[in-house]
Amino acid sequence: MGAWSARHRKTAVFGWLLFVVLAAYLGGVHGSTKVEQSESMPGQVARAAKILDEAGIKRPAGETVLVQSSALTADDPAFRRVVDEVAGAVTGTGRTADLHSPYDSGAISADRHSALLQFTLAGQDEKAVEDVPAVLAAVGKVQAAHRDLTVEEFGEASAGKWFQDQFKNDFSRAEWTAVPLALGILLIAFGALVAAVLPVLLALTAFIAAGGLVALSSGLLHTSDDASSVMLLVGLAVGVDYCLFYLRREREERAAGRDAATALQIAAATSGRAVLVSGVTVVVAMAGMFLTGIADFQAMSLATIIVVVTAVLGSLTVLPALLSMLGDRVDKGRVPFLHRLRRSDAAGGRVWNAVLTPVLRRPLAATVLAGGLLLGLAAPMLTMHTANLTFQQQLPKGNALVATSARIEAAFPGSPSPATVVVKARDIDSPEMTRAIADFQARALTTKGMHGPIQVTVHQAQNVATIDVPLLGSGNDATSNDALDALRGTVVADTLLKVPGTEAPVTGQTAGSHDFNRQMSDSMLPVFGFVVAFAFLLMLTSFRSLGIAVTAVVLNLLSVGAAYGVLSLVFQHGVGASLLGTAGVGAVESWVPLFLFVILFGLSMDYHVFVVSRIKEAHDRGLSTQAAISYGIRSTAGVVTSAAVIMVGVFAVFGTLSMQSMKQMGVGLAVAVLIDATVIRAVLLPAAMSLLGERNWYLPNWLSWLPKLEHGEPTPPAAAAPARHAAEREPAAH
Repeated sequence: MGAWSARHRKTAVFGWLLFVVLAAYLGGVHGSTKVEQSESMPGQVARAAKILDEAGIKRPAGETVLVQSSALTADDPAFRRVVDEVAGAVTGTGRTADLHSPYDSGAISADRHSALLQFTLAGQDEKAVEDVPAVLAAVGKVQAAHRDLTVEEFGEASAGKWFQDQFKNDFSRAEWTAVPLALGILLIAFGALVAAVLPVLLALTAFIAAGGLVALSSGLLHTSDDASSVMLLVGLAVGVDYCLFYLRREREERAAGRDAATALQIAAATSGRAVLVSGVTVVVAMAGMFLTGIADFQAMSLATIIVVVTAVLGSLTVLPALLSMLGDRVDKGRVPFLHRLRRSDAAGGRVWNAVLTPVLRRPLAATVLAGGLLLGLAAPMLTMHTANLTFQQQLPKGNALVATSARIEAAFPGSPSPATVVVKARDIDSPEMTRAIADFQARALTTKGMHGPIQVTVHQAQNVATIDVPLLGSGNDATSNDALDALRGTVVADTLLKVPGTEAPVTGQTAGSHDFNRQMSDSMLPVFGFVVAFAFLLMLTSFRSLGIAVTAVVLNLLSVGAAYGVLSLVFQHGVGASLLGTAGVGAVESWVPLFLFVILFGLSMDYHVFVVSRIKEAHDRGLSTQAAISYGIRSTAGVVTSAAVIMVGVFAVFGTLSMQSMKQMGVGLAVAVLIDATVIRAVLLPAAMSLLGERNWYLPNWLSWLPKLEHGEPTPPAAAAPARHAAEREPAAH
């Protein structure tokens, strides 16, 4: 493919540009279809959403205004006047409905210093984020007029507004930070502006094209905002890395005296093949997320697959064409100091030499020390607690909405989001059903973990009712989960479900977190098994070696385990969290561990395939295993370091975003890649391969039917001989 692109340069370049423009244009015209709630959650939550959807019932977004005073009580006329003023202000916006005064609903705290005025937004739930700013402004004016009281709004729409605005701002900040960061690292790596710009431009065009393709495919498989974030994150990282691998090998061959055509041919046969294998690994690993059965995961999986395939396509087609066009001009825009620095470090770098020499001398000690370090980092993983993070856990500390929510929680203990029982009956107005609902209310109020007020809304035409039951606890802790189990297991079963033909699934924040965690737990084993089995088979087929395949899987598991341990230590227990501008929230976001496992198993193959291919290439040329290990590690040190720094930098940008789940994803990926490119590639991989010796290349006779894939140059140049002898002499000097 690379040779064809080099021969048909204009066709490859203009074909790529046409593809990018068409994909972006058609995707923009088509638009994106987002995942619906009925798709995004499993279990009873999905069934409840489906009942409401089929009945055409759109639950309006609920909002609450807290009126609080340290001096006045709700019985004081001055306090009541402020409550009435709030009611008049929000009603006057024309955006609210179904307003409940605390004096009618009883939403007054036990000490009577706090009251909740509750209402819904009048429009469709989808428009709530657009309607709520007017209401927030009205409440803000009342607060400004009464500084001696606290008058604050909190609810689904106001929280949704914050998330929408913050997501947009964070996404923009990530783009504008990650791209210059990658460009700066590449400039240091190559010492020339043109060579540095090429990978970034190709990665960005791949991301643009993939965005259009994801929009087009969303008609079949709906997409999500998280999918867009992941696509940017992965697309920029792998897109730049793939181009970097290819470009570094081509430049290396040119520096060795090859002509442009031969250098491109060698790069296509070696780095091009490594890019293809790595891309296939990421794609199939990400496909494992389809086994979760969760729409959000499937959306992230498809978006990642599309952007990786697009990045691989660009690296293998348009990049060779551009390199063929540019020739020596790829070194245009040299930065003298950086260019000299790069040339002086071309042999692998003093740091890598200093690490690799003792590792190859004492591989057993290196294996024990590095393995012990990673196992120690992984140890906190044993205490990991996963949950769908609550609103309060997701937002940064000190956020105004979090502060309001905390004040409401302190005055009115219980989960900030009640459990909702969606009742579908044959006749919702029948005497039997009416008695069952009354029995349900009485039973719930006498059951541990639940409290009032319980709100019942009946939709007679649809034979559906919704019952909101406040639960104790934070929403995703043991107290809330125990209350949910009691609600589902006994209260609903012993009252509502006694009426024949009745369904009563329980939904809400606590139920959603509970069902999501259960679905995740059930899908962990098949997803992990699928990804590990595929990675093993890929390495076995690519290198025709049982030892290399087993080593790859074990090393990847160690790096993932270490990342899990750091994630748990920082974000669950709070150790070092302040350094990242956050705090321990007591849990890891439910989807993060599975996502990290799948994507890291794919991405870590970038380095593994690239490095081991170089070792195998040297071994196939006749070097001993020890000499091949030394040559392979040293010759790939520069590109592995550059690629790792780019990935760590891009992922770390996401660790600076506002939402806790994005922080966890970014930090987890950055830590894992850093470990993989340093401890794994510089210490454990060479140490393990050195211990195995010639057993690295062992393949049982019954697997001899596996295809033989070339790892070396298509036709070894005469100049390879001196390099081979030099590499063979290296270990002896240690």
